[in-house]
Amino acid sequence: MENLTIADREMAMEESLDKIINLVLEKKYFLARDELLKYNAVDIAELLEEVTEEADIQATVILFRLLPKDVSVDVFSELPSDDQVNIVNSITDREIHYIVREMDFDDKIDILEELPANIVDKILEKTPKSERKLINTFLNYPDNCAGSLMTPDYISLQKDWTVREALDHIKREGIDAETIYTCYVKDRGRKLIGIVSLSTLVVSDDTTKIKDIMHTEFVYENVYDDQEDVAADFKKYGFMAIPVVDNEFRLVGIITFDDILDVMEEEATEDIERMNGVIDFDKSDRTYLDMSPWQHVINRLPWLLILMVAYVFTGKIISNFEGQLSDYTNLITYMPMLMGTGGNTGSQAATLIIRGLATDEVEPHDFLKILWKEIRVGVILGTILSIINFARIYFFEGVPFSQTITVCTSMIGIVVFAKILGSMIPLIVKKLNLDPALIANPAISSVSDAVALSIYFLMAGIFVF
Repeated sequence: MENLTIADREMAMEESLDKIINLVLEKKYFLARDELLKYNAVDIAELLEEVTEEADIQATVILFRLLPKDVSVDVFSELPSDDQVNIVNSITDREIHYIVREMDFDDKIDILEELPANIVDKILEKTPKSERKLINTFLNYPDNCAGSLMTPDYISLQKDWTVREALDHIKREGIDAETIYTCYVKDRGRKLIGIVSLSTLVVSDDTTKIKDIMHTEFVYENVYDDQEDVAADFKKYGFMAIPVVDNEFRLVGIITFDDILDVMEEEATEDIERMNGVIDFDKSDRTYLDMSPWQHVINRLPWLLILMVAYVFTGKIISNFEGQLSDYTNLITYMPMLMGTGGNTGSQAATLIIRGLATDEVEPHDFLKILWKEIRVGVILGTILSIINFARIYFFEGVPFSQTITVCTSMIGIVVFAKILGSMIPLIVKKLNLDPALIANPAISSVSDAVALSIYFLMAGIFVF
């Protein structure tokens, strides 16, 4: 399968899935297993996930148990947490112990966090005391911090070793390390004092001391640093791994880029959901189709209730001008356009600023520059939209000049205000040390709608009423 294009590979996997499903339904599990083994662990996990949806979890468990032991470990770490729990509940304690024992340490921690407490206790009972203590330490780190992402499987060196001694050590220990491309130098008290790359070791003389070639200026994370900040450092520096130290600067683990990719996806998904008024209360990693309708309702209802209350004020504004509007019905026609334009321009500004904050392109102290830029953008956009609307409303629809100018001047004011609102609120929220994504775009739109009507009726009072 290595030489296939992505499209050909996807087509081959679809054909294999159909074949596997048919073989499972015919109870020909060994033939289905052979079809699975044409693929790598990641693809096998994806196929097993599809088998669960198309057939049932029992068929997935049977196929999983038929996989070679070394393959099953890699596949298990790639499966969704729900499938992992189902498999653990269906296999023997001996099989569970083997899988957990052979997994990479960081994958092991991720899985133990998802498993029921009674199964975790059962696994830890059969784990060597030293490893059990280390596992408990990692499990006790708060969620979403660097400590919960790291692995203790790294290459550590001593500063007085020679390059030859270091390379010999890497050959002995490298097979179990998460990465060998960067090695970490510790003193006798386990404090991190330097780093050295494998490439540096390879090109250096065998008798050179590690202390003479190691870098003493390096990027590191504290165990309690937020995972979003860790992700930002990976993006900024482009590292494959970053060391993690405790409050005494002792090296306790490393975080590798493959783990931080999952964090980036998780954080991006969370921000998108929040910005659009969806709050995942149970912090579930389930996909859209895996969640029940009730869970979707719970996640979406709070913002909708808040927005519903907000629109009550919008209705009050309209009712206050009900008498005047009855005499100028044309003005009612353009209210949806003005409100929609205000909401859209506000959401545009908010999205750009939230992204800028996330990527460190802008900071809260840049608010004056951002305000001035958005005012200019708003004036230009509002003027262009007003000119287009003036031509349409006055010349093609024949609306009186006073009403036309009301719509057009309102358009400029609404767009400018919406740009200011959408750009400033995320900065204020960030300054308060809150997540700017909490300011959902629908919320900005609802506030913008109320202000848009206020501006509209103000202009109407000047030119029409």
